Amino acid sequence: MIAKRIKWGIHPDTKKAATSGKAIITPALPQQVVIPVRQHIGAPAIPIVKKGDLVKKGQLIAKTDAPVSSYIHASISGKVVEIADKPHPVYGEGLAIVIENDGLDEWEEGLLTERDWKILSNSEIIDIIRNAGIVGMGGAAFPSHIKLNPPKDKKVDTLIINAAECEPFLTVDHRVILEYTDKIVTGIQIIQKLLSVDNVIIGIEDNKMNAVIKLKEAFSKTTIRVEAIQTRYPQGAEKMIIQTLTGREIEPGKLPIDIGVIVQNVSTAIAICDAVTKGLPLIERVVTLSGKALKEQKNLSLRIGTTFADAIELCGGLGKHPERLIMGGPMMGMSQYTTQVPVIKGTSGILALSKKDVNDRVESACLHCGKCVDVCPMGLNPSILSILGEKELIDEALKDHGVLNCIECGCCGYSCPSKRKIVHYIKYTKKLLNDQAANAKGGK
Repeated sequence: MIAKRIKWGIHPDTKKAATSGKAIITPALPQQVVIPVRQHIGAPAIPIVKKGDLVKKGQLIAKTDAPVSSYIHASISGKVVEIADKPHPVYGEGLAIVIENDGLDEWEEGLLTERDWKILSNSEIIDIIRNAGIVGMGGAAFPSHIKLNPPKDKKVDTLIINAAECEPFLTVDHRVILEYTDKIVTGIQIIQKLLSVDNVIIGIEDNKMNAVIKLKEAFSKTTIRVEAIQTRYPQGAEKMIIQTLTGREIEPGKLPIDIGVIVQNVSTAIAICDAVTKGLPLIERVVTLSGKALKEQKNLSLRIGTTFADAIELCGGLGKHPERLIMGGPMMGMSQYTTQVPVIKGTSGILALSKKDVNDRVESACLHCGKCVDVCPMGLNPSILSILGEKELIDEALKDHGVLNCIECGCCGYSCPSKRKIVHYIKYTKKLLNDQAANAKGGK
């Protein structure tokens, strides 16, 4: 069944062919990992190890009791050689724990265990997820132990598993569905138990029909629905997939839980399965390495803290200098200034893009053609927002044009014949608004 067709969004060249048919590879381990203590929404974790300590794989190395945060674990066994500020793929720079590989890859004693999740209480499962440091792996990186333990006054009636993977180049979700099907089944069942919901929907874009078929077969004897949804960016954005699969819309300032829905990424379900049934903390993830600047394009299972430089070498290195290096997809991913940034829990892709991949053009004045309005999934007027941002008219952008409702998907800039950096101006507006709010708070 194909879900209803949609009018918003765009349909860029998916550029997935280079890796969609390639199996996930587990490569040799790096000589060193750089593990940031902030890999999630919320407060950064605080190191509980010091320089010179010997650690083992899976050992807890940073934590905090802050209400919103996540635990951090060693991804290899070895020696802590440095705790210092290092390049970070999201924040530019941040505190990180550097571990030198001892070549043993030994697990922390007493960590691995076999559990029957069906006999565990919900509180026991939530504690396991928290202790395993699991966060949303679709990019948002919200701590899963919080998301899956909603307040008692919030009634959840629908669980959506997001496997749309609408960003060009990325094939992580596609491959894990084909190769880790059993873990996905168990992970979803565990989440379903936590939320006590009967209505579970898995959404996959219809350009991955072999994955759709695989999951339909896996859930054929359950009430869980697998829906092939129209391939259209940004179909995988949380608000968009909810609207497509349920018809419900989230009001500005509200969250999915306010309309009875919780969304989890398919890779997060796998991490939950591993933690609950085997005692494995989140220390590795599948990453798509793609782009014409790479000699080879692959799907790799990488330890957290592997630098982009080491990951690129696992693909034979660079065949040419990349025009742009991106963590994530080309639409909503983050450009990097160095290959020394590490893979973190939210890293779904490493893109080394050539000039042909990027196809940059010089920005010119807005033509007021309205193409950005036609494709905006949030019903905004991006051209006006970009002009207001450029002129720093932030109050007007907020009060009259709803700038905070923008999900920064990039459809507007992609469609703009003037190649205006619309999302850049919108992000700048949001930053000015945040600064304004912080200054007002500090003045009280």
